[in-house]
Amino acid sequence: MAAAAALKKFTVQRRPAELVTPADPTPHELKRLSDIDDQECVRLHISGIHLYRRKDECANNNDPVTVIRDAISRALVHYYPFAGRLRELEGRKLAVDCTGEGVLFIEADADVHLEEFGDLPLPPFPCLEELIFDVPGSSAIVDAPLVLFQAHTLRRPYC
Repeated sequence: MAAAAALKKFTVQRRPAELVTPADPTPHELKRLSDIDDQECVRLHISGIHLYRRKDECANNNDPVTVIRDAISRALVHYYPFAGRLRELEGRKLAVDCTGEGVLFIEADADVHLEEFGDLPLPPFPCLEELIFDVPGSSAIVDAPLVLFQAHTLRRPYC
């Protein structure tokens, strides 16, 4: 396998961001954050990256991006506050307005093989800036989607 340091430049093609909403109706309510969750120092975004290998990379006809998008939609039924928006109430107190508006979702393709990242990519992840995309306007804390998912399909070798 190639070493992560030797990773060559690659390109990422992204589709426009879309909202994924809960698959079924959800309650519309206001949930105030606890004092611990409402601290100024935790009003930030956290990025993470997870890499998964398809079980049968060449024979599986299920589009992984469609599977992920549908799974998010079904999960939002049970975890419906994530489909809402943070609102700032009196005294700068935050609350989740459970609106069911949805989470942001981006589909992308990258012309790189998973193996090109090395045996076990660990933080700091190589080329994170190329893979994680900040949708304009999504970096706000209040009145913005709470979660942004990006599903990348990496170029599949041996097919």
